[in-house]
Amino acid sequence: MKPATACAPHLGASLYVPATRSKLGAVLSGREIPALRSVIACTEDAVADGELEGALANLAAVLRALDPSELRPDLLRFVRVRNPVVMARVLAMPGVEKLDGFVLPKFTMTVLPQYRALLKGRNFWLMPTLETPEVFNPDAMHELSRALCQDEWKSRILALRVGGSDLLRLLGLRRTRGFTLYDTPLGSLLSQLVLTFKPLGFALTAPVFDFIEDEHVLAQEARRDAAFGFCGKTAIHPAQITTIEAAFHVSASELIAARRLMEPDCPAVFKHDGTMYEAVVHRDWARQVIARREMLAL
Repeated sequence: MKPATACAPHLGASLYVPATRSKLGAVLSGREIPALRSVIACTEDAVADGELEGALANLAAVLRALDPSELRPDLLRFVRVRNPVVMARVLAMPGVEKLDGFVLPKFTMTVLPQYRALLKGRNFWLMPTLETPEVFNPDAMHELSRALCQDEWKSRILALRVGGSDLLRLLGLRRTRGFTLYDTPLGSLLSQLVLTFKPLGFALTAPVFDFIEDEHVLAQEARRDAAFGFCGKTAIHPAQITTIEAAFHVSASELIAARRLMEPDCPAVFKHDGTMYEAVVHRDWARQVIARREMLAL
């Protein structure tokens, strides 16, 4: 892993792949899905309790077999562990260094010390997932945000993932066909999470879209995700990758304005393409736009 070479916009459409998948090795190597920018081998919700041992055995075999010289260097590889116990088992697998990092599901203040102890001295990117009852409590989220800012953890967190399906489950709901997540009770919660974590410098990724064939509504939702400041979105099928990443596309007009904002002689206020820009106000936006353009152009 080379932490200095990764940034959150490079995640793009992160594809979840059950660790039980027979072609897991081909997907993790980058051969199976050339358009993929980041992949997450899942040992949690995508794996039934009775399949866990088989999933871990498959993952261990894949990590041993992956040839570092044949791995696509632009593909970020993660494992979504089930809990700290599974994390310990994965960390002990030969070849674990071929991973870029881990997704930490059901992340709370309770499990934070366990993961911190397991990962001490380990050089991996981390993506905690916000998907427990505590997420509905603003005070709990502020406490978690402060804890994540301590010691080296903040610099190791590539992004925070939002687990929309689990949060809906806690409300006794699931997605309704034809509606975006912003049309559900989670719409205001997504705003709250952005307002809590982004001012502290954390990137966030948007939840999965359950309906594989509904490209129109997926595109609507992904555009809202980008407008809300999310840096990417979880995909559950390769067919969703192109639609998701198109929503995060940087237009030529935006790129011109962003580059102008970063110039040393940029005026305090200027107009471009019918839009007013202020250097002091919009420079952080410009940095994010340029980073997204560079990463998604690779």
